Amino acid sequence: MPSKQIILNEVDIEESLNRISDRLLQKHPVLEEMVLVGIRSGGVYLAERLKQKIVQKTGVDLEAGVIDITLYRDDWTRLTQTPEVKKADIHFPIEDKHVLLVDDVLFTGRTIRAALDALMELGRPRRIELAILVDRGHRELPIQADYLGKVLETSRQDSINVELKEMTGVDQVVIEHGKYPTT
Repeated sequence: MPSKQIILNEVDIEESLNRISDRLLQKHPVLEEMVLVGIRSGGVYLAERLKQKIVQKTGVDLEAGVIDITLYRDDWTRLTQTPEVKKADIHFPIEDKHVLLVDDVLFTGRTIRAALDALMELGRPRRIELAILVDRGHRELPIQADYLGKVLETSRQDSINVELKEMTGVDQVVIEHGKYPTT
């Protein structure tokens, strides 16, 4: 029987986003060529929160956009025969820009690979970096985060759910142990 446990609360998420924004600003004191792109859906809200933290700390209002990776997934036909595709909402050029790609959970790396494919169709960024709230391991592709909130030890049977105020009214990250069967 699956068991649930809150592993990050509202304060933990806020502290993680502060650490990510601080590290980003240490590495990139000049932000003129940087843009933020959130992966739909949790990454979108986290990208917006990072944008606001950067505005508060520097006064620089970075451009931010949204990317939908639905048709770039390598497993979309297994998920549904009629995927709901939402358009990318990026109204600025990414050509020769420094793109900070933002998502909530890093697992196998396949979502990030799909996001990279989708971004490349929009132009050729100078550099792409990755900011993740939770890295749960079990990578299938050689992808890692440049900026990271928390690393969790999980099994493949566990489920990580990032609940954000913008979606659920509460900020927390929950692990469900043993949600997925091993067979």
